Amino acid sequence: MSSGALIVWVAVPYVCLTVFVVGHVWRYRTGKLTWTTRSTQLLERRLLRIGAPLFHLGLLAVIGGHVLGILVPEAATEAVGVPESLYHAVSVTAGTASGLAMTTGFAILLYRRTRVPRVRRTTTGADRATYALLALVIATGMWATVGVNLFGGGYDYRETVGPWFRGLFLFNPQPSLMSGAPLVYQVHALGAMALYALWPFSRLVHAWSVPIAYLRRSPILYRRRAPIPTTASPLQPEPRRTP
Repeated sequence: MSSGALIVWVAVPYVCLTVFVVGHVWRYRTGKLTWTTRSTQLLERRLLRIGAPLFHLGLLAVIGGHVLGILVPEAATEAVGVPESLYHAVSVTAGTASGLAMTTGFAILLYRRTRVPRVRRTTTGADRATYALLALVIATGMWATVGVNLFGGGYDYRETVGPWFRGLFLFNPQPSLMSGAPLVYQVHALGAMALYALWPFSRLVHAWSVPIAYLRRSPILYRRRAPIPTTASPLQPEPRRTP
């Protein structure tokens, strides 16, 4: 194995994952007040109301597909009675639908970020880098799903990308698996790793601040306040009473 492959598919991922973990700890300990989405809802609502749900719901579905396809080995799905042909059909169909929803939502949010003047003025360098990496990851992911697996000849990433990614967490990386993968999968993986490294220093940290406590919080009761009786001010003399 060449030294270049070791650097790209072993050193770079471990550096990005280390920055991801250490960066979150540093951000939480030193910048709790900056742990926010930096919401621009007050500046523009119409596009945000459409783009944000599409992007986030599509993203959740895409993440679920990645968990099933990357973290779950092929042997595990076959052991529960799901043949590879059925998995491929469901993966391509669900992946295309969720990917289109996410891409549409991202396009709306990107248009809003760049074309609405008040929102554009609040954009930071970290925001621009985040949008650029998200665009790269989404574009390569859609090309791999639609261009390669739907209309192309197909590629079984569960035999290469999946074992390589799981091997990183098992401290048994196999760079040769990614060296032979198609270019679109390589760019997609490297773009995702770069996004992990940027994550702690961007507004993406809000992903870990889901208000789950609201689900078990006691309801708040609002009662009408009784009218306060008016009394004479102690600084004002009381009216003179006539006998």
